[in-house]
Amino acid sequence: MISRKNRFHGRGSLNFVYKKGTSVRGEHITLRFAGSRGADYRLAVVVSRKVSKSAVVRNRIRRRIYEIVRLSRSQSGSPWPVDMILTVFDEQIAAVPSETLRGAILALLKKAKIV
Repeated sequence: MISRKNRFHGRGSLNFVYKKGTSVRGEHITLRFAGSRGADYRLAVVVSRKVSKSAVVRNRIRRRIYEIVRLSRSQSGSPWPVDMILTVFDEQIAAVPSETLRGAILALLKKAKIV
């Protein structure tokens, strides 16, 4: 799980990213991002009930993505001063192997020129 300082607090920040941010779409995930007001990144993962009716599956998807971003950030070493919202819109993400999911997320981050 990512630390508390790297999570969004309240809807105002999310609304800012949705209104002013730029989006990059992958096969199963969309990344919306905007410049951060702080020195480090903030991340939210949105998995709607349309993806899966089961909260267990939605939370598993969310935890896997948080962990992949956390490990990628710790390996990169350089700061990411950006606010990011990863929106999942396909239930297949729950069954995708970790390395494939990691590659998809890193591809989105590279496409957005964050990494």
